[in-house]
Amino acid sequence: MSFAYHAYEAVHMMVSPARAMSDAMQLAFKNPANPLTYTPLGRTIAASCELFERTTRRYGKPAFGLDTTTMNGVKVDVEERVVWQRPFCNLVYFDRKIEGRRKPQPKVLLVAPMSGHYATLLRGTVETLLPDHEVYITDWIDARLVPLSAGRFDLDDYIDYVIAMLQKLGPDTHVMAVCQPSVPVLAAIARMEAEGDPSSPRSMTLMGGPIDTRRSPTAVNQLAMERGTDWFRRNCITRVPFPHLGAFREVYPGFMQLSGFMAMNFDRHLTAHYDMYKHLIAGDGDSAEKHRDFYDEYLAVMDLTAEFYLQTVDTVFVKHALPKGEMMHRDKPVDLTAIRSVALMTVEGENDDISGVGQTKAAHDLCVNIPDDMRVEYLQKGVGHYGVFNGSRFRSEIAPRIADFMLTLDMKAAKERRNETAETARRALKVAG
Repeated sequence: MSFAYHAYEAVHMMVSPARAMSDAMQLAFKNPANPLTYTPLGRTIAASCELFERTTRRYGKPAFGLDTTTMNGVKVDVEERVVWQRPFCNLVYFDRKIEGRRKPQPKVLLVAPMSGHYATLLRGTVETLLPDHEVYITDWIDARLVPLSAGRFDLDDYIDYVIAMLQKLGPDTHVMAVCQPSVPVLAAIARMEAEGDPSSPRSMTLMGGPIDTRRSPTAVNQLAMERGTDWFRRNCITRVPFPHLGAFREVYPGFMQLSGFMAMNFDRHLTAHYDMYKHLIAGDGDSAEKHRDFYDEYLAVMDLTAEFYLQTVDTVFVKHALPKGEMMHRDKPVDLTAIRSVALMTVEGENDDISGVGQTKAAHDLCVNIPDDMRVEYLQKGVGHYGVFNGSRFRSEIAPRIADFMLTLDMKAAKERRNETAETARRALKVAG
């Protein structure tokens, strides 16, 4: 597989002239000055050209584009700020420009998946949380853009990053892990609790994550178990070609990951593109725009470092090290029984074909020392993997439950602080008297 990336780049360059010509033809047949623009023939040619251009394009990283939010009926400007940086990740804070004194709201660290797509896949998640939460998100960097001089990045480094971010944000943080990061987030918190780290978060919400993939195994899980880590090393790892900044770095390329995603539901994607073609011919701009918005995000993929990808496959999907109690972080065990003070919520989708029902809920069985009144488990009916963190069901049914979970914990912590302050004052008066 050492030349797979070079072959991909070569094909992309070879198709570029045809794509440029197709784009020019599309503009010509959408030009209001062209009489053919208003005919079925003109719309058919324009639709064909757009479809060809879109299916052969390399999609760059999308923008979050969340410039405003609405708080208590008032539109508020939002500014993205990078508040923490490492070679493979930026921590982005969505700073809401609220005038006057701010009412305390739950602080959320949203850990985005590092599984091929950019953090912007969680745009809808962030948008839903923004009105009532202080939101931070992990913006992972495409490995092909990170020079070799920056060093390696594996699952242990991922855990280190999560710990460092939580230490920066402080103990009043609520961490949300969407899909893949459920395992490293849980491991990071276990290590922090075992070390008595005062920055351990107030809660963790694990959403559609592969905590124990032996439960309700999906096609993805079965593929990993059947083929083993060595197969993925031989068939999925290649080197970034020159002139990318990360040239010669070993990676699991995004285009290969995307091929796997598409193959799982090829008929559905084919139908979606054919429907777009028909919408364009019929002049149904709204339906076509919805298709564009979805696939602009879905087809934008990033490379993963080979060491991170292979260690994740081996640890999570082949050896099931976390649920077996055998996972290590560096040279220290990941002991989930050490977690005592961090509340736990799990969210699953009834129709999830990536992380089967029960895989995320397994965290409750493993974190045996979390008190019962600090646990919530929720199964959302009628949604698949994507619906766990985005879409109408997420906004109307899942997000309110997560918000209530966090706010209840914050109110409890505030009450405990008031009681402690009052008790300290009473003791001081007693000593003075």
